[in-house]
Amino acid sequence: MRLVIFGLAVSSSWGNGHAALWRALITALLADGHRVTFFERDVPYYAENRDLHALPEGGELVLYRDWSEVLPRARRALAEADCGMVTSYCPDAPGAAALLEDGRALRCFYDLDTPVTLARVAAGEAVDYLGPQGFANYDLVLSYTGGEALAALRDRLGARRVVPIYGSVDPALHAPAAPADRFRAALSYIGTYAADRQAMLERLFVQPARLRPEARFVIAGAQYPQDFPWTANTFFVRHLPPAEHAAFYAASRLTLNVTREAMARSGWCPSGRLFEAAASGAPILTDWWDGLDAFFEPGREILVAHDTDDALAAIDRGDEELAALARRARERVLAEHTAARRAREMVAAIESATAPAGA
Repeated sequence: MRLVIFGLAVSSSWGNGHAALWRALITALLADGHRVTFFERDVPYYAENRDLHALPEGGELVLYRDWSEVLPRARRALAEADCGMVTSYCPDAPGAAALLEDGRALRCFYDLDTPVTLARVAAGEAVDYLGPQGFANYDLVLSYTGGEALAALRDRLGARRVVPIYGSVDPALHAPAAPADRFRAALSYIGTYAADRQAMLERLFVQPARLRPEARFVIAGAQYPQDFPWTANTFFVRHLPPAEHAAFYAASRLTLNVTREAMARSGWCPSGRLFEAAASGAPILTDWWDGLDAFFEPGREILVAHDTDDALAAIDRGDEELAALARRARERVLAEHTAARRAREMVAAIESATAPAGA
C-alpha cells in the first residue's frame, strides 16, 4: 500500500506530540512493506528544533514552505497512492482535502486531537483543519479517541466510517535503558506546557515537590512560562528529543502522566507518553479518565492519583512494588500497544473502507 500523509510535523518533536506517534507508525508501516510520503510545512519553530531529517528507507519526507509551490508534487504523489490522509492541525488541511477530492485514492482523515476538535465545534469555534462539510467528504475517519467520541464524529461532523487508532509506542526506541544522572528524580514529568492541565499538574507534581523538599523532581517540555510555580528541588529540561526519553524514564523512580482537560473529559484517549513510559520500564502515576482501565489495570500495572495525597502515597511506595508495577505495564504494552499493532489496525481499516460494499 502507498500512503500519502498531509500532517502537522514529523521532523520535530519540539512541543509536538504528533511527531513521536508518526515516527513509530511510519517505521512500522515501512517494515511491513508499505510506502509512505509525509508532507510537512517547513515552519521556523520546527526547523530550529528539527531532530529528524529523513524517514527510513521506503519513506519520503517532503518539507515545503508554500502550499502552491508543493501542489504539483502532492498531486503526483496522490496519483500513485492507495490512500491520501489529512490529519488534525495540518496547516494546509483545506488544500489537501480539496486535492483528495480530485484523486482516486481513498480519502482519509486521522484526528489525533478528537476531544479538542469536538470541544471547539461544540463551542461554535472555527476549526482550521475542518471544512464546512466536516468529515462528510472523507471515506474514512480515524480517531485517536474511542468511546462516545466515535458517535459524536458521526453525528456532529458527518463521518461515515469511523475507526479508533489509539496511541502506541516503538519498542526499539522506548525500552529499558541506563539511567542518565542529570535526569534522576523521585518523580518526573514529560509534557508541553498546557494551561488546561496546570491545575492537575500542580496537585500531582508541584505540591508534592513542595512537601518533599529533600527529593528531586524533574520536568521536561516546551513552552513553560516564566511564572510557572517552580520549587527549589524541581529541575527543568527545555527540550528532550525522543532518543533521550528512555534514559529519562530510567532515571525516574516514578513518572507522571497528566491528561489534557478535553481528553480527560472525553475519556478513551490514552496519551502516547503512557505507552512510552511503560515500554521504557518506568513505574507510572496518572490522573484518572474513563477508559483508562481498558489500557492498563489500575493498582497492578499503573497507579492513579486524584489529589496530592495520592501522589505522595505513590512516591512513598517501596522499590520492589514499583518495579513489579513497571514490569507488568511493560508486558501489557508489548502485547497490546505497539506501533506495529497500530499500523496493522490502520491498514486493516483502510483496506476495509476500500473494499466493495458487501465484500
